[in-house]
Amino acid sequence: MSGRRPTYQRGDRGPDVAAIREALTAQGLLGSGGDDTFTDSFDETCDRAVRAFQQTRGLMVDGLVGRQTWRALRGSRYSLGDRELSYQPAAMLYGDDVASLQERLLELGYDAGLRDAIFGPSTDRALRSFQRDYGMRGDGVCGTETLRSLRQLQRSVVGGKPHMMREVERILRRGPSLKGRRFMLDPGHGGESTGVVDHGFTERDVMWDLAGRVADLLSDLGADTFLTRAEAEDPDESERAAAANAAEADILISMHVDRNISTGGRGVAGFHYGTGSGVSSDVGEHLAGLLTREIAIRTGMPDLNIHPKTWDLLRMSKMPAVRLEIGYLTNDQDRGLLATEPGRQRIAEAIVIGIQRMYLPPERDRPTGTIDLTELRRSG
Repeated sequence: MSGRRPTYQRGDRGPDVAAIREALTAQGLLGSGGDDTFTDSFDETCDRAVRAFQQTRGLMVDGLVGRQTWRALRGSRYSLGDRELSYQPAAMLYGDDVASLQERLLELGYDAGLRDAIFGPSTDRALRSFQRDYGMRGDGVCGTETLRSLRQLQRSVVGGKPHMMREVERILRRGPSLKGRRFMLDPGHGGESTGVVDHGFTERDVMWDLAGRVADLLSDLGADTFLTRAEAEDPDESERAAAANAAEADILISMHVDRNISTGGRGVAGFHYGTGSGVSSDVGEHLAGLLTREIAIRTGMPDLNIHPKTWDLLRMSKMPAVRLEIGYLTNDQDRGLLATEPGRQRIAEAIVIGIQRMYLPPERDRPTGTIDLTELRRSG
């Protein structure tokens, strides 16, 4: 796809649109054949197909083919075995075939890292270890011989998802205290980007204040906290993920509010990395559930559940990452919480307690809404 125009939408035409249509056809979302006159047209049929693809891939369903949707379309062309796979630092391979390789290595007990469909250093190390263990040259190239061995072997880890089992073990090994842990907080928008605006309140300003409250509470418990941006900045999602990676954060939490054309729409939702087809961040999913449930029960907001997404912030972060949509500024009740200091403080406390619960061993965990912040201060 050419770099002149980063986003394609209904009404566009040209060779890039033809490439989009070809990729959608390969996914079975567009019929093959038909009048060639329309093969380079982003028409209504193409728009519906793009939205269907975005829905199945955990992308923002907006009918726009920008960088994230186009990358997913290109990656969907490959099944494991279609091409040789290896670690290429300058331009790391991405695709469904890489995700399948990561899944297989994880099933066999090799730590390929997050199943993010990117052939990065963790996947390279896991593949080389597998090759050496089974008498092959550990060259890090997934070719015919390596594929044959991967398909013949049975999974060596049973009784749960191996990647999640390892992640939980790492988390619990350090104990329940938050002292010395590193948390990256990501207040949505920033600078000239206000996000949702309603009744004089902006998503940017409300989330900036909320992030500060969460940071203060975590610091009181001995944790190190960082923000992805300064107040006047609005980095993109990849830059925010890079900041979290550079800080070697244990957790990344992105905070936003939502809007709805219906003033009755309200509630809190959580998002974690996942495609909905087996590739996911299991610990991120667990954390998202803890956070949304704590916020819901402590504020009275409806729990809108958790959802897998492949947004850059979630996909590119090396640690468990969660995006929270904390209420609707367009709803009187939610805005009443978000617009007041006591309401934001209550939400901040719920987030901190949700974080703490992730580090508690099962025998010390408590039902949602029953842990008090003063207990954490005494035990911290």
